[in-house]
Amino acid sequence: MTQQRMSPAELTPRTYRAMRALEQSVAGELRDAGVETELHELLKIRASQLNGCGFCLDMHITDARAAGVDNRRIDVLPAWREVDLYSDRERATLALVEEVTLIHREGVSEEVWAEAEKRFSPAELAALLWAATTINAWNRLAVTTRSQPASAARDSAE
Repeated sequence: MTQQRMSPAELTPRTYRAMRALEQSVAGELRDAGVETELHELLKIRASQLNGCGFCLDMHITDARAAGVDNRRIDVLPAWREVDLYSDRERATLALVEEVTLIHREGVSEEVWAEAEKRFSPAELAALLWAATTINAWNRLAVTTRSQPASAARDSAE
């Protein structure tokens, strides 16, 4: 069983509150810009898949289901390019979040950026960049500290 290394939220509560405030601000910017909730949830799941963050996957898949995202769309998300279950806006977002998440490889390509600009207003695109940045920060914290999904904590207590 993997043990959590530490809890940054407990050890640095002021910074944790600031990060939570950033997350809430990003969600508000997305809503204000008119970005669909389902799209935001898919963005968070895809980045978390790429980063191997079990804690965030557990949380965001649960959130996505509660927001009404169809289970099939969640289940096949790693193969989003191969199926016709995602809108053009979702595809542009998924391509963008993948390149932002894996930015160390080749940055964000002109092709992916142009497609995102075609599908989103500048305000929507800026909010999506903040969303991609924020989930990547959360993933890095959770993976580094080996944060365990809430469901794993419940299961081990039983």
